[in-house]
Amino acid sequence: MAAFLTHTGTLAVVGGDNVDTDRIIPARFLSRVSRSGYGELLFADVRSADFPLEAPEAKGASILVVGTNFGCGSSREHAVWAIQQAGFRAVIARKTDDSPGYSDIFRQNAANCGLLLVELDEEAHRALVEAGSGAGATIDLPNQSVALGGRSFPFEINAVTKQALVEGLDLIGTTLVFDPQIAAYEQKAPNYVPTANAR
Repeated sequence: MAAFLTHTGTLAVVGGDNVDTDRIIPARFLSRVSRSGYGELLFADVRSADFPLEAPEAKGASILVVGTNFGCGSSREHAVWAIQQAGFRAVIARKTDDSPGYSDIFRQNAANCGLLLVELDEEAHRALVEAGSGAGATIDLPNQSVALGGRSFPFEINAVTKQALVEGLDLIGTTLVFDPQIAAYEQKAPNYVPTANAR
């Protein structure tokens, strides 16, 4: 997958807390046999003409700004795929004392698929929401900051997830980092040949 270092793009602000994965990508689309074609289905059941992503200023946005506890509900990688295939490189959520920005399962699915999730505190998140869809921002993952209108907002991220994103490694890629060690082990490990139990 593509490495993520810095990204400059425009914001698309979609308000609301506790947006579950069925709203992100309705369950009836999960039986598709291909991993492609999900971008056009993002928020399919709530995407009316006045939905925030339909606003002219949101067109071409690559940074999705959401509320708190985004991606709650059932686990489905399809939700991450839909966000990515709709053109978003990162999602920025609001964390509070009572709620994380993302559900744990969605957070892990995003990490596995290479989608950067950023959590900002309420004040920093408010600055992005007030800037609105169409505002330009830069996310600097190595330095863990979001820059907007001359201001910089720091964020925390799991060190293992950060390293995988910076290096562009999915789960298979992080395993293949150890390919020489795996090959060396396979060379010296005895072959296992099952035998019938002697009676």
